[in-house]
Amino acid sequence: MHDPTHHATGRMPVLFVGHGNPMNAIEDNAWSRGFRALAAELPRPKAILSISAHWYVDGTYTTANDRPETLHDFGGFPEELYRVRYPAPGDVALARHVVGLVGERRSSPSLEWGLDHGTWSVLVHLRPEADLPVVQLSVDGRLAPDEHLAIGRALAPLRDEGVLVMGSGNVVHNLRHAFSAWSRGDTTTPDWARAFDAEVADAVSRHDRTALAGLLESDLGQAAHPTPDHYLPLLYAVGASDPGEPVRFPIVGFDMASLSMRSVVLG
Repeated sequence: MHDPTHHATGRMPVLFVGHGNPMNAIEDNAWSRGFRALAAELPRPKAILSISAHWYVDGTYTTANDRPETLHDFGGFPEELYRVRYPAPGDVALARHVVGLVGERRSSPSLEWGLDHGTWSVLVHLRPEADLPVVQLSVDGRLAPDEHLAIGRALAPLRDEGVLVMGSGNVVHNLRHAFSAWSRGDTTTPDWARAFDAEVADAVSRHDRTALAGLLESDLGQAAHPTPDHYLPLLYAVGASDPGEPVRFPIVGFDMASLSMRSVVLG
């Protein structure tokens, strides 16, 4: 099923996307245009495995639905956003294969979830045709950062099978600050947000997994992530990459003052 434009090395790259505001799904803005430009640069995968910050639970699960539901897991947005459907098929075999890679003792298929906005608000731009199977993998909030990296490492063989591994979160995600700044009309990015974003970019560029696993514990990390859910998907993407692979940041910048929209392509 590989497209002739598949990755030059024969392996799929790994992707982390800063998904940001759900409204990016329906707005024409710098971020939605960035997602569409990124789509043009990526090889066509056979399927997509998305690790979204918004399936943050006690356990590691895969969506095993033939037709995963489009979940509108937010409130207070315009009706137009709730009408969005992303009708990509699921892939039960891939869901079970991922469980096998991660280990059946610590993961299992689930019918309790679908595609949340961390996945579909990006994929409506990356794959607007919704023509590829999509499976989500949950983020187990009980695990330490190095355990998330280890799961990412376990997923690496998917890259040789034509599967795009995509983490979806935000490198800086302090919603209290972001909404406060937005309500005041303040677009000034605070120093702590810029500093943490730069630290993460430096560590990713150096494939420094130890640094990435420890960054949340710093004062900057606590300011950037009052909860870790939007940071952890990055660790899956980095875990699935190889040290020494090229790293680039096709989308950078801040929305709502402090929300880092940095995206990463590894490989």
